Amino acid sequence: MRRLLRRLARLPVLRRLVRALAPVRVQALELGAVLSASWRRSLQLRVVVSTLALSSAVVLVLGLVLQSEIAERLLQGKLAGALAQAEAGRVVLDSDLSGVDPDREGAQDTLANALQRLTNSDGANPGSAGAGEFRATLTTGAGNGPEVSAGPIGDVTREQRETVAEGGVSRQYTTVNGVPTLVIGQPVGTAGRELQFYLLFPLDAEQNTLNLVKSTLIVGGLVLMVLLAAIASLVTRQVVRPVRQAAEVAERFAGGHLDERMPTRGEDEVARLAESYNEMAGSLAAQIKQLEDFGALQRRFTSDVSHELRTPLTTVRMAADVLYASRDELLPALRRSSELLVTELDRFEALLADLLEISRLDAGVAELGAERVDLAGVVDNAVDTVRGLADETGTPLVLMLPVGQYVEADPRRVERIVRNLVANAVDHGEGYPVEVTVAGDASAVAVLVRDHGVGLRPGEADLVFNRFWRAEESRARRSGGTGLGLSISIEDARLHGGWLQAWGEPGRGSAFRLTLPRHVGAHISASPLPLGPPDSEDGMPLTDPGAVSSVPTPPWGTPIPDRDRDRDRLRDDDRLQPAERAIMDPGEDR
Repeated sequence: MRRLLRRLARLPVLRRLVRALAPVRVQALELGAVLSASWRRSLQLRVVVSTLALSSAVVLVLGLVLQSEIAERLLQGKLAGALAQAEAGRVVLDSDLSGVDPDREGAQDTLANALQRLTNSDGANPGSAGAGEFRATLTTGAGNGPEVSAGPIGDVTREQRETVAEGGVSRQYTTVNGVPTLVIGQPVGTAGRELQFYLLFPLDAEQNTLNLVKSTLIVGGLVLMVLLAAIASLVTRQVVRPVRQAAEVAERFAGGHLDERMPTRGEDEVARLAESYNEMAGSLAAQIKQLEDFGALQRRFTSDVSHELRTPLTTVRMAADVLYASRDELLPALRRSSELLVTELDRFEALLADLLEISRLDAGVAELGAERVDLAGVVDNAVDTVRGLADETGTPLVLMLPVGQYVEADPRRVERIVRNLVANAVDHGEGYPVEVTVAGDASAVAVLVRDHGVGLRPGEADLVFNRFWRAEESRARRSGGTGLGLSISIEDARLHGGWLQAWGEPGRGSAFRLTLPRHVGAHISASPLPLGPPDSEDGMPLTDPGAVSSVPTPPWGTPIPDRDRDRDRLRDDDRLQPAERAIMDPGEDR
């Protein structure tokens, strides 16, 4: 069978037929998709179609029952009249043929005359009786001598003739020349052999009546279906229209139009729904307004406190600088206190700066000074600011920064993001290499910062961007983070319309990926770099499901050494760039 199908598929005629039917198939698929979407989205359509389907079944069953009942009543009336007519005809023939011998010469003419008188017994309407028009026939049968008959005896079946020959009364429905016919047969006594008497009643009038009833039922059913569809549509519209209005009002309310309300008409269930919805909307609007006022008050409080703290902090800074400048003249305990004072003041100033930036981002007043820049240069400048920290911790920085990756971005904010990510990686990298990679495609440019340190436990990748969240409270840090660096970084990424995502595994390190659109306001759907390593130890991919690489994955740079090897050899690797200067950077807590 498969071979036959393959051979048929190779025929040029079938190929041309398939090509010719391809547009029809496409149109059918499109029409099916449109109908499927309409069915899913329209409650009114589903109700109307369901009503029509159920009504069609009811009308069909009712029509069949009515047609069957009418046909039964018509046949019963016809049969009763035919039996009465046959009995009356038998009585007439008994009186006319009681002295006639069917076997004598000229008996056939006598039988014909008797049938003629029988059919003309109703002089006003010849050939008519209570059961309607009929035809009659007489025969002696072929059992006890030659057959003598009059009338259309050939239209009577052999089975019925055998029944009447045995002395019984027979009724049978048959078809004569394409017309359904009721045949009544019974014996008639004579001076000789018994005769077989048959009356044939055509049922064409009853058939016409049934056809009329059938057409009437079909037309009535179709009209009823149209009326039911219109009624169902009107009734459903009364329910669906308020629901649609409620959905539209809810969408506008969710879009920020808190004064949107549903119109209230009457006192029915829909009116009560509108009143309940309006009460809920009013309550939500009041609570949202209260939360907005509280948030604005909180942001204003944070901003005011941060500003007010700057004046005394400046005074304290001046005094601390004086003490720090003369620390060599102080006692050892006082010298250590002056150094701690300056260090904590540095952290305090960084915290105030971050709080002011957070308040501006929360208030929505942060501005994006976008310009066309080469992202590799911005990343290189950000890395330069933390080289001193990396050199202090003995952490190699492996850079893969291809030039020419231009993007419309705010270089100050992007540099701050990368600086936070690299300082964070140095803090948690445990001296292993930190890799910084830049790559781009047609729509986006990405920066990936990868370390091979302690990593992140399951669920922590979603928590690292929370304010003041720490992964390990007891671990000592070198950058003195404020706990707001990643929170500010993710807001800066959102301000660009980009992504900032995290991945990590305990003992395998972590990775942070910044993805920016090449143009301000453009949409990105994928990142040029994978978030995690190409494959985990169990062979499962570690890239996030929502970001499929749009370019081949670049090499990961320096291979990860075994943790038991000598770290001094890694620090002396001639591929790593030397540190240029050291600074105290506020960094970031995870």
